[in-house]
Amino acid sequence: MTPTIGYRAAATVVAAMCLSCVHASEGALGRSITGAQITPYVGIIPPAPGLNVSINYVNYDGGIGGSRQVPLAGRAVLNLHAKIDLYAASFAYVWNTGEGRWNYASMFTVPYIRPTVKADLAIGALGGRTKDNVSGLFDLYFAPVIASYHVSQVEHWSFGLYVYAPTANYQKGRLANEGLNVWTYSPAVGYTHLFDKGTFEVSALAGVDFYSKNHATDYQNGAVFRLDALLMKRTASGWGFGAAFGWLQQLEDDTGPTADRLHGFQGHSLGAGPAFNFKKSWSKEGSIDITFRWLKEFNVKNRIKGEPLVLNIGLAF
Repeated sequence: MTPTIGYRAAATVVAAMCLSCVHASEGALGRSITGAQITPYVGIIPPAPGLNVSINYVNYDGGIGGSRQVPLAGRAVLNLHAKIDLYAASFAYVWNTGEGRWNYASMFTVPYIRPTVKADLAIGALGGRTKDNVSGLFDLYFAPVIASYHVSQVEHWSFGLYVYAPTANYQKGRLANEGLNVWTYSPAVGYTHLFDKGTFEVSALAGVDFYSKNHATDYQNGAVFRLDALLMKRTASGWGFGAAFGWLQQLEDDTGPTADRLHGFQGHSLGAGPAFNFKKSWSKEGSIDITFRWLKEFNVKNRIKGEPLVLNIGLAF
């Protein structure tokens, strides 16, 4: 069995798998953003060995209004609003295992983040509106092994463990921080099915984010289940049009003094929106693949509600 459909396109985006890791608060956003994790052909690692590079950008602007208290860097705040710009360079190397049912890759990502956070302090004498912003390297993340199983030329699965390390600066009590100050382990399973001679793609990515304890604030985030889906119809001109969907569901309460005071602060969110793609090849191996999507979150509880915008630019050599 020699799977071929979609592989040249998959080569340009494998480096961007599991893109997200945006941070505004301990309990109101976390690593994953609704619908931001998936990339096109997420179930496929191509058989051609070599380096794939992806430049990624995520913009997120949202908040939690009213009297809802939100745990943030060791304290509770009100009327939280966060604007985040995340830039990331991802590098994936496809192993030389030849064409067959299994192919493998390894991935490493260097992210840079610019968060701006506004909030009302929730304690009397120190109350009032305050603002904080920062910029710098965000927490590094990597996947030692991503494995892809090719059921057929049109049906594919991927399996990976993504690890986020607390490498960025973190200061207790600050509204805005470069990092989360926690390890996160995210096993994920991807699936891709190609229809209509490979021109119509259905992909999905499911995973669970497991957090270590933030010892600076004595806060433990509960595990979060995430499911993203992408539908894309591609034309002979290189353009693609479709839709993206996302669902985040916290599986257990947060714990710690602040979380206990907020009754576990367990949250969920849904999101949906359009997606667009353009691909251009300049040689047998070389190509650029650009994917853009915008989602609007709804049915949100105990999370920041916003409109994530995601841009992926994948390069294959």
